Amino acid sequence: MSEAGAIPHDPAAAAAAELAHFQAIPWCAAHLSKPNVVAHQSISRELKPRFTDALVSQSLNTKDAMAAFVTFYTRPADPSQLVEEIGAFLSLGPMVNGWPGICHGGIVMTILDEVMGQLPAINKQRGLMPNNTIMTAYLNTKFFAPVRTPSTIMVTARPIKVEGRKHFYESVITSEKGEELAKADALFIFLKAKL
Repeated sequence: MSEAGAIPHDPAAAAAAELAHFQAIPWCAAHLSKPNVVAHQSISRELKPRFTDALVSQSLNTKDAMAAFVTFYTRPADPSQLVEEIGAFLSLGPMVNGWPGICHGGIVMTILDEVMGQLPAINKQRGLMPNNTIMTAYLNTKFFAPVRTPSTIMVTARPIKVEGRKHFYESVITSEKGEELAKADALFIFLKAKL
């Protein structure tokens, strides 16, 4: 990417830089260094054809917007078991602001949605879910406190229940101090056909 302020995109170097960014932050490193933790650049940060995931992989992928985004999970003891919870770290800058020093509520909702969407994506990559397209049907969000910028936040996501093609998830954004900032529950639906 060559736009002013954009993060250069050599895929392997970008992925390594994002992981190193969080490993250099002590409270993030404490989570990432736990036994059996698998951590990597968020799947939605990878460049894909036809502008898929372009909002997170390109538009917000600048040092002043969403400087880094990684996901992590504890590897299940049984390789055939689904990953039931994931975490994510995101570093946010002033270009995601609504009010000065506060992340825009629409971006907060986007973050909650994106991290929930990583859960089926990781399980698809592990060959444990069908590779069908999955889309958000609804997203209910509660805001408890402002998401400050610049800051690094942690987001967790887990399933609530599954009813056929309907997957219900929830996610929470917390600050470095563990304060809940926002929470969402959502319905994701596996489509019958690819888009």
